[in-house]
This record gives sequence, C-alpha cells and structure tokens, in this order.
Amino acid sequence: MLHNEPIIFEPLFMERVWGGRRLETLYAKRLPHGVRVGESWELVDRADYQSVVHDGPLQGATLHELWAKRRAEIFGDDLPDTPRFPLLFKLLDCQDRLSVQVHPPLAVAARLGGEAKSEMWFIMHSALDSDLYAGLKRDVTRGQFDAALVTGHVADLIHRIPTHVGDAFFIPSGRIHAIGAGNVVFEVMQNSDTTYRVFDWNRLGLDGKPRELHIDESLASINFDDPEPDLVAPDGDTVVACEHFRVERWEIDGSRSCGTERRFAVFTVIDGEIACGSRTFSPGAFFLVPARAALEVSGRGSLLRTSF
Repeated sequence: MLHNEPIIFEPLFMERVWGGRRLETLYAKRLPHGVRVGESWELVDRADYQSVVHDGPLQGATLHELWAKRRAEIFGDDLPDTPRFPLLFKLLDCQDRLSVQVHPPLAVAARLGGEAKSEMWFIMHSALDSDLYAGLKRDVTRGQFDAALVTGHVADLIHRIPTHVGDAFFIPSGRIHAIGAGNVVFEVMQNSDTTYRVFDWNRLGLDGKPRELHIDESLASINFDDPEPDLVAPDGDTVVACEHFRVERWEIDGSRSCGTERRFAVFTVIDGEIACGSRTFSPGAFFLVPARAALEVSGRGSLLRTSF
C-alpha cells in the first residue's frame, strides 16, 4: 500500500524541574495545565512511552506497531535491524539549566546496563545570554575534576558556548554536556533514555529533595580527552551526518521534493508555513513522510529533514 500523506503523531509532554511553558507560547502545544513542561517527545518507541498516530487511515497505531509490522511499507529499504524505531525526537524548553550529564559509550553502557546515546541539538529559540556546556575546558585533568565534584564547582571546568537561533551541536556518547537556560531545542538521538547526572547546580528537584546523581557511572562514561568542542559547521544543506542519523536544514521558497524514494524522512518546521500533501504545518510541527511517497514540501520557511 502506498502512503501518500504525511503521518502526524501525538506528542507526549514531560514535566521537568528546569522546564517552562514556551512550547505553548511559541508553538501552540496543548500543554497540561500548571505543569513545567521540559520535554515534548514527538516521536518515540519505548517500552514505557509510545507515539500514536494522530489522524488519517493509520489513526491510533503506535510507532512501534508501524515499525514492527509495516516497516518496509512505511519506512523503506535497508533500515537498521532493530526491534524498535531507532531514533527519538524531542523539543526541549530549557527555562533553567539542565543538569551536567553524560551518555555512556556503547562498551560502557553494556557494562553498566544502560544504552548508548549520541544526539544532536538545533537551537530553535534562544534568549539573551543563553549558552550550552560541552566538553571540558582545555587542560582540565581527571584529578581537578574529582576535586570539583567534592567542592561543588564542576561547572567551572566545563566548556561554555554562547548560543543563537540556528546553532547546532553534536553530542557523541561520552561527551559531558548541559543545555543552558533560555534555549528551546530540537533534539534527535539514538533511541535511548540513559542519562547519568554528574552535577545539578546544587538545586532541588520537583519533590523538594536533591536530585539523584550518578557519579560512578558518569566518571566511567566521560571522555576526558574531549577539550572545548565547537558548534557544528554545516556543509551545504547537511547540518549533522553520523552513523545514526543525518539532519539537513532546508530553506523553502517554492517547492521541493521530500526525497523519500527509498526511505522515510522526519520533518520539523523551524519557521514559516510549510505545506505537505493536504496539510499545512506551523513552527514546532513534526511530520513523517513515508518511503516512496510522491510528496513535496512547499511554501516559505525553513525546516529540518532527518533521515538515515
């Protein structure tokens, strides 16, 4: 069966101590009342969380059902042989700073019972003086880091990068990182929910207690030979290309083929109004274009296209 319309999924909203309400004010997301929403999970296939198709002939189907039962039909050819859809897409509203954290490399994840995760950020909105933290400052030693854990000054050793709308950053497994306050971020990652917090700015969680830290796991996972990484430099349309995903930024002024002859693509609207099939999408919208769909994106605006 040929699917020739974009597929839209229901987002899942996650309360976070560092979250806010800007996904509602910027993108008209229907957030639960009175909750600090930090994350909108836009496409997810986890045992505990599932994206569900919003409407159309596939309405009510989960992302896992589509991946498990209709993989070639919806997603295309030469795909990763994984039991679940291998990517996870989010929007983050970082009203406050996220914890300083790390995702374990594959070998470490296997030993610790977690999952490896590499991810990419794209800054959708940035307040004045927003920033991110990634990698260690040059010449920081493991001994200095251990001492900073004791004194509560870990952040002083992390490389800080000012952020602006349109900036992008790649976070391979093992890179220590945090997103600073004031950023709204598109995030795509391997399908993993393993995060080890090494420092949380000495703040309390939603329950009024200090948040759990994972010091031993973090120290086993951090790449201490990763000084002062920089923002990514796009290569034409390509923002980030790694073994797990490829993200392109498209500027649309007219129309352009979605390019899904062999495999699906996930589109995220950055700005403007973008039409695809019979639908029109506003900033913050996500939609999946099935493999072999004879569809175009048109209008005026910019979007991100994620594929393998």
